Amino acid sequence: MTDPRPLPRRSLQARLALFYAAGVFGAGIVVIAIVTLPLIGIQSTTPVHSTAPGTLTGTGSGIGPHQLLVGSAVAIGVLIPIALAVGWFIAGRFLRPLRAMAATASAISAGNLQQRLDLGEPTDELTELGHILDDLLARLQSSFDAQRHFVANASHELRTPLAGLRTLLEVTLADPGADADALRSTCQEALALCGHQERLVQALLELATSERGLARRDTLDLADVVREVLASRREQAAQGGIDLAEHLRPAVTAGDPRLIESLVANLVDNAIRHNHPDGHVLITTQTSDTQVALTITNSGPVIPDDQIQRLFQPFQKLTPGRHRHHNGFGLGLAIVAAIAQAHHATLTTSARPEGGLTITARFPHPPSPGPSLPTERLPSVLGGPA
Repeated sequence: MTDPRPLPRRSLQARLALFYAAGVFGAGIVVIAIVTLPLIGIQSTTPVHSTAPGTLTGTGSGIGPHQLLVGSAVAIGVLIPIALAVGWFIAGRFLRPLRAMAATASAISAGNLQQRLDLGEPTDELTELGHILDDLLARLQSSFDAQRHFVANASHELRTPLAGLRTLLEVTLADPGADADALRSTCQEALALCGHQERLVQALLELATSERGLARRDTLDLADVVREVLASRREQAAQGGIDLAEHLRPAVTAGDPRLIESLVANLVDNAIRHNHPDGHVLITTQTSDTQVALTITNSGPVIPDDQIQRLFQPFQKLTPGRHRHHNGFGLGLAIVAAIAQAHHATLTTSARPEGGLTITARFPHPPSPGPSLPTERLPSVLGGPA
């Protein structure tokens, strides 16, 4: 148990002043010793009956040590307060930017992240530290804003099916003539709304897991992962009249198998969902000297270039529909971006002039073989991308 009482502290300015004074005091001792010690054995003599100036010799009683010690003590006594005063002044000048940083940082809170230190010139180590802290505050502000935006969107998305479910049940209960068929129909609609909410929660958990980082890193082949995902999506694509084509070459990389599978599944689902009848989806994997690449190209609506990056943000959709459970939640590409970042992969996206997207994820080559992290393999997510 920690002691709640604050520990006594000495200001940094006082410590720097003492350190400076101690250095000056030590240097003064050394200088006085170098000057006075050779004079101890020197005497001044004057010849008898002579008015000529005296001559110095190395014999005799010499200058008294007492007088030298007294003079040295007086010099040191005068030197100490001067050194302390000068040290205090110099330390204060050097610590002035730190005081400004501390005062500004104490005023910054979660609701006032737009404030900055703004130390200005001259550029030295302290002002450089201030600029680094300003950059950190800017990133924190961006993260807080994104978090608030995400929470607001997630709350809205979660509240919509709950409100629909409540309305459905209230209408059914208020109908005095509801028979078994009406109740059965109501239950089926309620199950559909519950399934929608369950998939949304699963997508939110998937996004949070992706942003948390890697739990394990195994060597895997992207081509094998793509084959497994396509095997579970062919029936869905056939129902929409979409042709799934593949051109797979070995593409070995390292990462979390569950997250890699989720990335591929979300890319395939996005390509199938945002397509048109008789459309097509082409998936390729290949290996170069420096990296391995997964590319997925699909037909679909024409997407403006200035809208592409927005699609990788949570709950962002090009054309929001009324029936969200048929058109996704706007989380699929956000999950893809988070997984790619966790694996230090780069995403390249381009809009096709005839409609649709081409998305390429480039992963680094796997490191030298080594033991993977001893974590339990998580369940497959082939049925749950958003």
